[in-house]
Amino acid sequence: MHDARVLIDLGDEAVRLLARRGYRLDLSALESLQSRRNSGIQAGDELRARAKQVAQEVQRTAKQGGDVTELKETARSLKERVQENEADLEQIQQELTDLLLTVPNLPSDDAPDGFSDEDAREVHRIGEVPRFDFAPKDHVDLGETMGIMDFGRATKLSGSRFSVLRGAGAALERAITALLLDLHTRRHGYVEHAVPYLVNRRTMTGTGQLPKFEEDLFRTGVADRDLFLIPTAEVPLTNLYADEIVPPAELPLALTAHTPCFRSEAGSYGRDTRGLIRLHQFSKVEMVRICAPEQAREQMLLMVQHAETCLQELELAYRVVTLAAGDTGFSARLTYDLEVWLPSQDTYREISSVSDFGTFQGRRAGIRTRDENGKPTPAATVNGSGLPLGRTIAAVLEQHQQADGSVLLPKALRPYLGFARIAADGTPADE
Repeated sequence: MHDARVLIDLGDEAVRLLARRGYRLDLSALESLQSRRNSGIQAGDELRARAKQVAQEVQRTAKQGGDVTELKETARSLKERVQENEADLEQIQQELTDLLLTVPNLPSDDAPDGFSDEDAREVHRIGEVPRFDFAPKDHVDLGETMGIMDFGRATKLSGSRFSVLRGAGAALERAITALLLDLHTRRHGYVEHAVPYLVNRRTMTGTGQLPKFEEDLFRTGVADRDLFLIPTAEVPLTNLYADEIVPPAELPLALTAHTPCFRSEAGSYGRDTRGLIRLHQFSKVEMVRICAPEQAREQMLLMVQHAETCLQELELAYRVVTLAAGDTGFSARLTYDLEVWLPSQDTYREISSVSDFGTFQGRRAGIRTRDENGKPTPAATVNGSGLPLGRTIAAVLEQHQQADGSVLLPKALRPYLGFARIAADGTPADE
């Protein structure tokens, strides 16, 4: 969330920057609300000062034996006016907060212009795109032929956009999870967390999912409890430090977690409905870093390296792109996407996003640190997925498939699996 004063001070520049992401900032409405808030605060301070003065006059006059009837009436009237002022100010503050909660982060000048993935700017490519001397299958045909995926029974259980992995498929998901967590905790210095999968409205608001994206969330209501299934571990990991002041000496914080993720994918019907690419429930290993504002860009680039390491360990061809301003997520000011090559689609597809949020989430969630003068100031947050398990499995199967219908697994996974290959009939096999 923004500081209203910062947006107002930026003025037309804020309007220009937000227009790059397709958002029209109503600067006059913002200025009006901020002015009314400031006037209300000033009026309230004056009323309380006058009420305190009258209270002292009542005590002094009563001590001198004078008539305090009129003074008490004045005191009562002032008390009512103070209460009215507080109610009005609370209403104005709520209107101002409601407006600010809808304003996305200001995009970085490093983000190219544009509003779609076609406008992204390529940074680099790593790994050779696999070329086959046979017609490669997509991960659905591979998985179902092997018997390690069962989308039909998943539909029977839950409807469309759910999956069932079994046998070597389930083992593959478990192995990738263990590899990623080991990379992040043993090599990259993250602290693993086990977090709740249900969170409250305040928590969802802190990272920017609410109020804008409520239709994309799965919501539960039991008795008087209003809870949401998490769309990513970013939500609970970041909000662990909500309404806290983190000492500068403890920064940066590096957090990771493996959780299921739940998304309604509202508005995305017809896109990527086949297979593991876009599901209502999927697992993901998430990375979050909380740091001083001046550290954010450095921490983001470090996280990009960590996400790239995951793909390199899995021997996957991929590229890194900078998203266009208009295609950048609501809370982010700059995002790098890692896109893995999917032979079945003959293109690169997003498998991980790493975003610099600046102090945007810190302000919303009340995550603070201290500046060089010891004054509390919003902390910066950086987030990255490393990686969603469904898309990773799809990429591993497709890039490492063999002519005989088997899949030769990356070397880094074999110690976790105890086998080197998934045979064409889905059974574990030696290399």
